Amino acid sequence: MAQIFPKWTNQVPRKILIGLIVLLNAVVFSIWYFFSPEYTDVGYAPEQPVPYSHKLHVDKLGLDCQYCHTQVFESKQANVPATQTCMNCHTYVKTESEKLAKVRESWETGEAIEWIRVHNLADYAYFDHSAHVTVGVGCESCHGRVDKMDVVYQAEPLSMGWCLDCHREPEKYIRPVEEVTTMGYSVENQLELGRSLVNKNNIHPPTYCQGCHY
Repeated sequence: MAQIFPKWTNQVPRKILIGLIVLLNAVVFSIWYFFSPEYTDVGYAPEQPVPYSHKLHVDKLGLDCQYCHTQVFESKQANVPATQTCMNCHTYVKTESEKLAKVRESWETGEAIEWIRVHNLADYAYFDHSAHVTVGVGCESCHGRVDKMDVVYQAEPLSMGWCLDCHREPEKYIRPVEEVTTMGYSVENQLELGRSLVNKNNIHPPTYCQGCHY
């Protein structure tokens, strides 16, 4: 009796199975890799109600982070400055600028400007801003070179793996507390200095789940 199907068809089921396995792995890898915060969150730069340039105010004019973000060493969150802070200067500078219309309106009405949050952590992740800066975690370690940004954007993924990299080896990132707001901070012996500060200040960041997830 003649064969209905040629001999090569015997390999079709095996090839289909192998193809499906390869395709499934490719899909899983793509989702794991390209749907991570490094790709979905880094670069997020929402349009703010007032176009504020950190490059102008910090890099060119020399404002320190704490002039506007006054609670970074005491509060769980780095506060957004009140309109009063803006008007300390803009009562006299650029008083007719159209870009500052909402600032003047806020000042006159007492209604706060609705700034859009750039750095968002999941609700199930606990983060205390003061706990980090008071032991020497620099602003730029998490926020990037904000002093070079005309528009603030998210520079780091803020993912669990990214946080754990620092928690496991804090000596790579810790700096003297008085240098926390220094942009472009760099030392030749970072590991040596970092280890010294970690030992001196008894820094032991948690790497267990309950450290950040209550």
